[in-house]
Amino acid sequence: MFYIRRLRVLLPVLLLALPLYAQQRDLTDTDRTAIRTVIERQLDALRQDDAASAFALASPEIQAKFETPERFLMMVRTSYQPVYRPRQVVFRDLTTLEGQPTQAVLLVGPDGVPVLALYPMQQQPDGSWKTAGCYLVPLKDEKL
Repeated sequence: MFYIRRLRVLLPVLLLALPLYAQQRDLTDTDRTAIRTVIERQLDALRQDDAASAFALASPEIQAKFETPERFLMMVRTSYQPVYRPRQVVFRDLTTLEGQPTQAVLLVGPDGVPVLALYPMQQQPDGSWKTAGCYLVPLKDEKL
């Protein structure tokens, strides 16, 4: 009887997690490395105010939205200070959110406040990866 009750509780959780697991399994180690490298390169380009390089690592949709590398850099500079000038960068798990591979990165901004940056990633027809946005999630009591 105990096992049946436990199965009733765990089955919905397992059914919800199955699509996530299936999507995660499709990413190879090469994909995971490439995703991390793209984000690292974009962060490095932003640190150097290299608008063209940072913009080139964004998805076609992001590029269409901002139109020029300079506009993209201005948006990051004004609205994404932890991304523009992180004091510290710690890569967390690569997950799938809304069907899209999403890299979690813990950033400490120039003000010393940690945030979780969620980078949805988009694979291009040539197999390369691009950032498809960045969502900053405030953290409380996070330790690095």
